[in-house]
Amino acid sequence: MRVVRLTDARAKRFKPSAREYSVQDRAVPSLSLRVYPSGTKTWTCIVDGRKVSLGRVELMPVEDARRECLRLQIDGIAPGKDLPTYRAFVEDVWRETWSARCKPSTVSLQDRILTRQLLPAFGGLRLDRITRKAIEDWFNAYSASAPGGANHALKLLRQSLNFAIERGLIESNPAGCIPPNRRPRLTRFLSRDEIARLNASLDRHANGRGSVQADMIRLLLLTGCRRNEITRLKRREVDGSRLRLVDSKTGPRTVYLSPEARAIIERRMTIAPGEYLFPSPRTPEKPVSGELRLWYRIRREIGIEDVRLHDLRHSYASQSVMAGVPLPVVSKLLGHSQCAMTLRYTHAADKDVEAAAERVGARIAELLECG
Repeated sequence: MRVVRLTDARAKRFKPSAREYSVQDRAVPSLSLRVYPSGTKTWTCIVDGRKVSLGRVELMPVEDARRECLRLQIDGIAPGKDLPTYRAFVEDVWRETWSARCKPSTVSLQDRILTRQLLPAFGGLRLDRITRKAIEDWFNAYSASAPGGANHALKLLRQSLNFAIERGLIESNPAGCIPPNRRPRLTRFLSRDEIARLNASLDRHANGRGSVQADMIRLLLLTGCRRNEITRLKRREVDGSRLRLVDSKTGPRTVYLSPEARAIIERRMTIAPGEYLFPSPRTPEKPVSGELRLWYRIRREIGIEDVRLHDLRHSYASQSVMAGVPLPVVSKLLGHSQCAMTLRYTHAADKDVEAAAERVGARIAELLECG
């Protein structure tokens, strides 16, 4: 840790970096300046082995921070004294540590979880007053209606309280031992016969009112893209036989188009007049929003009502693997940052496994006979 004599002017000159860091004060060694990646700067004091946040630099001059730090060292901290409420801790300290390095969509999602779930349940409680039973009661009530959402909220609560432990505000995490809801393993993907039936159904809807949605559904199957990557596709992201997506789930990525997918894109380029290839019918300057209702109709028509729209992505990955495409290449096609993520999508149909077992068995039988 760097040690300097801190002044108000010097504190303002310290720049944020990729990770938070601290600068110790030479005049009062227990005082330090903490700089977060977002640019937020706070005074921190070590009292009885605990890190205590004194406040933001722009709201407290360094001399006031030194006096408060020395006072706390002399008086000590009574149990629970000076501990913030969960709301104050989240909004003033914790949120600053992650919001700057997350995508806007992630920040928006986590803010909704905080606003709708965590703050109403725990916002008014002091950090040391949040008990395991209170968390269990909230989690069980939320899980009754939205088990997946409850898991996401529990994870966020656990992360925030772990951060409070790191700052020396609490000693243990009451959410740490609460198990999340078990989720069914989703391995559904389309068989060859189902893909053929889907294609025939899309052909029937290609010239009617559902033609635009039919194009989107077909592109999802042909490219393995996520739904928003197609529904929000912009004209400037089309580059010949490639899509150069500016902001996918994992950041900018390139999608390589097959001739069939490219034909759909080129047709949309001539039909769609504005920025988006699939504009909203009511407000063409915005992308189409909401679920693709045609998908639910097609599912009923061809008898695959257990298949989700996202399972078209699974199907693309599975067919790629069964066609002999190496796993690292499939990972790149899907826009995954790690091959381990791709393993979730690479399932083989029972009939394909059975056929492979027969081929392997026949081969081994030949070798046995030769021996």
